Amino acid sequence: MEPKQIREGYLVKKGSVFNTWKAMWVVLLEDGIEFYKKKSDNSPKGMIPLKGSTLMSSCQDFAKRMFVFKITTTKQQDHFFQASFLEERDSWVKDIKRAIKCIEGGQKFARKSTRRSIRLPETIDLGALYLSMRDTERGIKELNLEKDKKVFNHCFTGSCVIDWLVSNKSIRNRQEGLMIASSLLNEGYLQPAGDLSKNAADGIAENPFLDNPDAFYYFPDSGFFCEENSSDDDVILKEEFRGVIIKQGCLLKQGHRRKNWKVRKFVLREDPAYLHYYDPAGGEDPLGAVHLRGCVVTSVESNPDGRKSDEENLFEIITADEVHYFLQAATPKERTEWIKAIQVASRTG
Repeated sequence: MEPKQIREGYLVKKGSVFNTWKAMWVVLLEDGIEFYKKKSDNSPKGMIPLKGSTLMSSCQDFAKRMFVFKITTTKQQDHFFQASFLEERDSWVKDIKRAIKCIEGGQKFARKSTRRSIRLPETIDLGALYLSMRDTERGIKELNLEKDKKVFNHCFTGSCVIDWLVSNKSIRNRQEGLMIASSLLNEGYLQPAGDLSKNAADGIAENPFLDNPDAFYYFPDSGFFCEENSSDDDVILKEEFRGVIIKQGCLLKQGHRRKNWKVRKFVLREDPAYLHYYDPAGGEDPLGAVHLRGCVVTSVESNPDGRKSDEENLFEIITADEVHYFLQAATPKERTEWIKAIQVASRTG
């Protein structure tokens, strides 16, 4: 029997020879991981056996790369993968760990619920706790905080995190809160903002997380940015990033000049409504931005040249300035989700 396919999607993989990072179409099977240069390729570029392999997440080997996890095979070969956002990384990690465990136990793969009580410190589920912290009504409130002539947007203090854990009855005392907050930081659920919190996270302080009103932190998918005294042009640019992130992930995008298709990481923000796209292999600055106010987005069944397309799950964004963007999702469901999200964001201005 063919191995059961568990999960598939775009991830960025570190090369084993030239150490370059490239977007790959990755398929998780019951007994291994296949990775392809393109989704449409018939043969994989490589295969990683899961039997006897170990997985590490979050992987701290690359300081400037977030959401990385590492798979080490029985031959002590390391394979590094980077997801686009936190929830995506956690989903891959959870399924890979489950697949490895099933191989060890001689069982068929089956997903099990990992939800556990966050009221018992010894059995805290950090993923569930993170979702509670992000709750818009009962979670930690994101603020714009000023320090050293800088404004930190969409962040909060270390003291606020511990206060929230105490008030939510997730911990018994503040010392226990430091342990939980440090775990959240180490797993990538929290990120340091500012020199004080960054130095602590780098090991300069006794504890990587600081219960301190001057130590700033942020959620990795919050739209955080820091601004200093800047020109009017910088202010206009930063306005694009003030919106809350409502969706992100990898899609194929057609270039305007060469008409070739490349994998790009897209981040959708609302109020103001912008769709930024990045090189998924690296780089903090976007390659471009689509202002969505007044745009039209629809699914398409033909290529931009009008011919019937062999590619599936295409959709088009037409901006108010009549610029056309052609994108391709991996599945019909993903295309529908992106179209609906963009339509909602476009109404926010």
